[in-house]
Amino acid sequence: MPWSSQGGGGGWQSGGGGNSGPWGRSPGGGRRGGGGQPPPPDLEEMLRRGQDRFRRWMPGLRGGRGLILLLLVVIGIWLLTGFYRVEPDEQGVVLRWGEWTKTTQPGLNYHLPWPFETVIRPKVTKINRAEIGYRTLIDSNRGAVTRPVPDESLMLTGDENIIDVKFTVFWRIRDAGQYLFNIQAPDRTVKDAAESAMREVIGKSRLQSALAEERLLLAQQTHSLTQQVLDDYGAGIEITQVEPQDIAPPEAVIASFRDVQAARADQERAKNEAEAYRNDIIPRARGAAERLVQEGTAYKEEVVARAQGEAARFLSVYSEYAQNMDVVRRRMYLETMEEVLGGIDKIIIDSAQGGSGVVPYLPLPELQRRQGTTDTQ
Repeated sequence: MPWSSQGGGGGWQSGGGGNSGPWGRSPGGGRRGGGGQPPPPDLEEMLRRGQDRFRRWMPGLRGGRGLILLLLVVIGIWLLTGFYRVEPDEQGVVLRWGEWTKTTQPGLNYHLPWPFETVIRPKVTKINRAEIGYRTLIDSNRGAVTRPVPDESLMLTGDENIIDVKFTVFWRIRDAGQYLFNIQAPDRTVKDAAESAMREVIGKSRLQSALAEERLLLAQQTHSLTQQVLDDYGAGIEITQVEPQDIAPPEAVIASFRDVQAARADQERAKNEAEAYRNDIIPRARGAAERLVQEGTAYKEEVVARAQGEAARFLSVYSEYAQNMDVVRRRMYLETMEEVLGGIDKIIIDSAQGGSGVVPYLPLPELQRRQGTTDTQ
């Protein structure tokens, strides 16, 4: 050996004498005598010391049998590293040499340990959003500020009018494997698909309908069409909601559009007033017409009934007349005279009293008037 230990002092001595350390220094800090370079460390001695320490640490391991046991323990620990847990809001995507092999659901799962297989666990319940036609910026002074993006929001309607559409798409991951490996930029893909779908839907709609009653229908159709496009891509994304933020004419023509809207409102008001007048006058006219019809019907029935009664009376009189002509003729004469002379002044002259000094007439109406006056008094 290049150095050896002397008994008692515990110091190190070189082969040439002098008390020195193992690297050529004495314990007091001086160099080894002779002025030569220190010899290299003894590798055999270092290995022996390492083995001694290992045996003290695991005294039960002896020879090749112990090495096999140690290797088995290491392999067991390595196999146990394949267990992994997927949280309720995650999906596990197992990769074998970087290739997607399967998708696991929440719970305790197992895959081959590294480096054969690895797992990625993206959040699948998180709701993401894509803004089309505008961007929301955070200002330190004013808070959230909306900035329009005309290149995305200006669209052409079916009646060849330009409309400004701003809307938000909410989405989440439905299949983590498809989401990670079938598309490269999920946010951009969702935004482009939703914008394309909205342009198609707006292109089939009229301006007035898109601004008024069809806003909800536009959102529903865009939702359905966007989901269909993403499914065709195999994107593994589910559209949860399409929410229109603002649907209005472009800023350059908004003043003129408001004038047109005011004119349309006046037209609608005049139309409603005319409808109200029509609803008032027509029922009254129909009621008057119905009253006239009913009065005519009643007069008709009255005249017919009177004619039928007179005809029946005539037939009854004629039947009596045929049985006794003189009596009926006299009766008819008296009734006719009563009807003709009933309302005029009458004077009765008695021709048998001529020349006898008696007034030959009787003023019956005058006597009736006098009698009526006396009864009143």
